[in-house]
Amino acid sequence: QVQLVESGGGLVQAGGSLRLSCAASGRSFNRHLMGWFRQAPGKEREFVAWITWSGSSIYYADSVKGRFTISRDNAKNTVYLQMNSLKPEDTAVYYCAADDELDLYRSQSPDGYDYWGQGTQVTVSS
Repeated sequence: QVQLVESGGGLVQAGGSLRLSCAASGRSFNRHLMGWFRQAPGKEREFVAWITWSGSSIYYADSVKGRFTISRDNAKNTVYLQMNSLKPEDTAVYYCAADDELDLYRSQSPDGYDYWGQGTQVTVSS
């Protein structure tokens, strides 16, 4: 079994900040690609950011670039998403995801990841 557990969500006012964490556990596998996605009610799951396990490459969706920062602590098997200057449109359930293959062509699509967390709610009020 592979488990990803998100934490750190909550309710903040517009302009505020949150830091999400994603801890990986279970069977050993090469987590070459770690990503964050979000999904609002009635909408498709949306790509937010990804990072390679080595940390050599990072990519952000245009909607969050300059506001969000993805990082990782390999020793703790944990990936973080620092979210600043939050907007009401950032409101969603945020999911972390992992894959044991490095396929950047599929890295912005949910089908590019084999493992998913349960999600954590982020709500940004006006």
